[in-house]
Amino acid sequence: MYNPPVMSIEEIVLALVAMTALAVILVRLRLRRLEAALIAGGAAASFVALRLTFMDIRQAATTAIFLVAYALIALERLHKTTVALAGAVLMLVVGLVSQQEAFHGRGAVDGVDWNTIFLLIGMMIIVNIMRQTGVFEWVAIKSAKLGRGHPVAIMILLSVATAVLSAFLDNVTTVLLTAPAALLVCEALGLDPVPMLMFVVLSSNIGGTATLIGDPPNILIGSAGHLTFLDFLRVDGPIIVIVMAVFALTIKLVMGKRLHVTDEQRRIVAQFRENEAIRDWPLLRRSVLVFGLTLAGFALHGWLHLEMATIALAGAALMMLTHHEGPEEALRDVEWPTIFFFIGLFVMVSALVKAGVVGLLGTAVLHLTAGNVAVMTIFMLWFSAFASSVIGNVPFTATMTALIHSMATTLHPEAADLAVAVHAPNIMPLWWALSLGACLGGNFTLVGAAANLVTVGIAARAGHRISFTRFMKYGVPITLQGLILSTIWLWFLFLR
Repeated sequence: MYNPPVMSIEEIVLALVAMTALAVILVRLRLRRLEAALIAGGAAASFVALRLTFMDIRQAATTAIFLVAYALIALERLHKTTVALAGAVLMLVVGLVSQQEAFHGRGAVDGVDWNTIFLLIGMMIIVNIMRQTGVFEWVAIKSAKLGRGHPVAIMILLSVATAVLSAFLDNVTTVLLTAPAALLVCEALGLDPVPMLMFVVLSSNIGGTATLIGDPPNILIGSAGHLTFLDFLRVDGPIIVIVMAVFALTIKLVMGKRLHVTDEQRRIVAQFRENEAIRDWPLLRRSVLVFGLTLAGFALHGWLHLEMATIALAGAALMMLTHHEGPEEALRDVEWPTIFFFIGLFVMVSALVKAGVVGLLGTAVLHLTAGNVAVMTIFMLWFSAFASSVIGNVPFTATMTALIHSMATTLHPEAADLAVAVHAPNIMPLWWALSLGACLGGNFTLVGAAANLVTVGIAARAGHRISFTRFMKYGVPITLQGLILSTIWLWFLFLR
């Protein structure tokens, strides 16, 4: 006979006290009282519901803290880094995960993925120094000139250039460099810049999916799944080329007859001088060489027996040695909030793993899909896309990598180690479904990816508002295109 769990009086009092304290703190942090009450009440209700169903007190408490952090990150009323670090510290302080487990891993708990952290830092340093040369602005202006003043051709060329840049730079850096060029071109042609800005940011999220270093979710997936730079080029690369080709065709079909400019406006664009964007030719030559060596290192890292983070840091160190201005500016411009956001997420996910919550979720997914690899893969692709559009693709991916680890060990207990289990034939498709779903899903909504918010901010400063619904007007059909094509691609590669 089944005996449902019973909460003690102490647990009920603890939940009420925690709910009240959380509501007061959130109000002090300038959230609206209704928002604070809903989040605090939701956390308490989640704790009670989970406790009375199938979780013990540690599992329910860890899940409740994690859900509160997710809600605050999604609402964006507080900075995501502040929320992630606060959640991580709370889990450490109350003993849901130890510092040793969180920072160095132990048993099933992986802890902070330092390979991901130092890969991000190394690439940020390299890009920060390269940015000083003006080469990325040169690429954007050159793409506009190749369109010879024809709006649709410029939109397509600038979108393709953005996608290519985004495959090797982070998406935020890419749109910071190409969005101003889009505004400049639209001003010269007398066009509404919103469509071109939207195509730029959508292509940035698409292009970043193609490589291991192009989008933060892929960095997380590559490290957790023991996947190489060439693996991403082999699996994600071809489908992203197809998705971009269909995207370009869509731009031509939708915008082809809507945009008209005069010959005088075309001449203005033709007079742009892209070479004037280059501010330091000697540094450009040195940085392109170092960047090329770094990419070669990524491609050969298995043969070299070096981790991706080591290669990225080596490239960063070499870049700083060849940059005579010193490292201060390059280090200052590293996106430290993003780095600490990742660290906070890793700590919170470690607590979920230690409590057994991720294991429970993995078992539930296996039960829901009956262990069928095709069903699991398609479910992972589409669920990742929709979930990423609500809570952001980075926190979602950090959680799902732990979930796939749990599923791999459950399905393959005979594997010698985790690296073998995660490469099992019925697990490998899940990594690629997560990669394509999380990265392409960032285009669904305005909050799906950081690059979306940056682009909207650039547009607002230029006097052009992009609302949540207007973003979805462009984002939803393009995302659905990509997901349908990705479904066919995954079936062709793994499921037929």
